[in-house]
Amino acid sequence: MEMALSLAIGMMTTCGVWLILRPRTYQVIIGLSLLSYAVNLFIFGVGGVKSNMPPILEDGVISTSLSDPVPQALVLTAIVIGFATTALFLVVLLASGGLTGSDHVDGRNE
Repeated sequence: MEMALSLAIGMMTTCGVWLILRPRTYQVIIGLSLLSYAVNLFIFGVGGVKSNMPPILEDGVISTSLSDPVPQALVLTAIVIGFATTALFLVVLLASGGLTGSDHVDGRNE
């Protein structure tokens, strides 16, 4: 993995964890999104994504030059599940805020 990619994954993970530990609903949702983006980048980095390489086998193509489609499929699935989970969190936390009159996730009204 390149140094810039490692740094980006580390920064996104750090910011995501910090935001998850915040007391407000919106900050928690943004933190969860940042963590999911960091995991997606990690899967791409570990998967060895190659650019301009065919993901399918053709005549005359050396098998070592093929791009592995599994990390790409995993990240695409994770993106779809992440959108659905974020929508669910938004609905539940907005309903909770409507019932309690506060958007604090820790139960304190300051």
